[in-house]
Amino acid sequence: MGLKWFKSPIIQIIVMLTILLGGVMVINADKKSSKVIRPSAVDGRFYPGNKVTLKKTVEILLESAVKSPVKDPIAIVAPHAGYIYSGQIAADAFKQVAGKDYDTVIILGTNHTSATLKGIALYPGDGFETPLGTVWIDQELVHTLLENSPDCVMDSSAHAKEHSIEVQLPFIQVLFPNAKIVPLVIGRPSVELCSRFGTFLGELLKGKKVLIVASSDLSHYPTYDVARKVDSDVLNAIITLDPAVLDKTIREIQSRSIPGLQTTACGAAPIMVAQAAARTLGARGGYVVSYANSGDSPVGERHRVVGYGAVVFTREEKKETWKDKKEIPSNGELPLTMEDKKALLSLARNTVTQFLNFQITPLVRGFSRAANQRRGVFVTFKKHGELRGCIGHMEPDAPLAWQVGAMSMQAAFNDPRFPPISANELKDTEIEISVLTPVKPVSGPQDIVVGRDGVLIRKKGRSAVFLPQVAVEQGWSREEMLNHLAMKAGLSPHDWREGCQIFTFQAIVFSESEVREH
Repeated sequence: MGLKWFKSPIIQIIVMLTILLGGVMVINADKKSSKVIRPSAVDGRFYPGNKVTLKKTVEILLESAVKSPVKDPIAIVAPHAGYIYSGQIAADAFKQVAGKDYDTVIILGTNHTSATLKGIALYPGDGFETPLGTVWIDQELVHTLLENSPDCVMDSSAHAKEHSIEVQLPFIQVLFPNAKIVPLVIGRPSVELCSRFGTFLGELLKGKKVLIVASSDLSHYPTYDVARKVDSDVLNAIITLDPAVLDKTIREIQSRSIPGLQTTACGAAPIMVAQAAARTLGARGGYVVSYANSGDSPVGERHRVVGYGAVVFTREEKKETWKDKKEIPSNGELPLTMEDKKALLSLARNTVTQFLNFQITPLVRGFSRAANQRRGVFVTFKKHGELRGCIGHMEPDAPLAWQVGAMSMQAAFNDPRFPPISANELKDTEIEISVLTPVKPVSGPQDIVVGRDGVLIRKKGRSAVFLPQVAVEQGWSREEMLNHLAMKAGLSPHDWREGCQIFTFQAIVFSESEVREH
């Protein structure tokens, strides 16, 4: 047959349009058919780019997800950041509809890329691609929307680089492999537009086996504690099912000029459409399934975060206000049980394992009060008994379990004395955790008890620390330990003798081999 088919004017027009539309055209020369597929734009960045890894990643997240508290879901709100930050909250949202049977999933995407889009952008193609394959578009529903809603336009440019729809697809492909999709980018958060289109969409979907997914993150870039307060207000506005209430809440929050806060919900428009559509379909309430922000990730920063919420709209009566159930961690010294120690060690290993294999980390939740009190901590990796990495945080300024996850990542990958730990050698390592008491100044070296005290020294802008077990493991006397500590700080061996600040602390030390014996 050769390339004679390409000489057809129709095929040449299709090729040119495909290039202009930002899609990939797949042509079957024997059947003389063509498909325009939107290629994945953020695979390998927002989620794993390998098919097997991606499928396993989604399965792990769903296995750890919050079980459904509702029986009759209509729509969900799910975040769309990288899976390492928001994947578990997204899985919590999709868990609410797992096991259901849907012919089509409507994905309401946030408009991050098209400044000129005012209405609702449909994709003028046949499917969306991810490493798991192609998700086909429900063409009949798309054409019905285009013909009957003046708000809808065909606009591939709004979809070409938009991640808010794409990151939802792997969950849909794993849970509903036979479902088609209708990807819609909502142009602007207008209450009038979103209410009108959402109501129209709801009427159109009556009697159909369809799920609605609104893709949105919450607050952008305030501090950790501020985000939790702001996001709580927004989540309570979302579950009212009233776009006007959500819009009013967002405007009121933005009027406060909160430091660092750039937006309260980047996907306010998709959420408002989902509210109106769900209410038209008989929703009587909304339920906040879970919440976290990027500061809850062991790779996140707590001074600048993005919030994520999983919400389900249901036909059941759900009117209770959502309350942030996160306990304020205590500064006390609650005793750690053996179960606490096992859970913290498991968290440390799972954090590094999941990051190496799936580019995600476990969301720290479900730990005891003792494991969530504010404590400093060091995490140590040893390989065949030799040090392989050790980093800690001495200030008791964050929950212990979160500190363990964060320090596990630091010790495994950022200890400057060692190369990053690889997946192949992780199985040969043992993890040890040292939970610290508060650091206290001492009057001099004579106050140090070797084997009981960890020691921190400071002099000339330099500092160094040894955990209590280091001197014992090395067989050092107190003076030898201080000599080595001074050298670790970049000082001369005896610089600790004059003008040096000395602090001590104690530690609860436990390792994987120790807890296996119990």
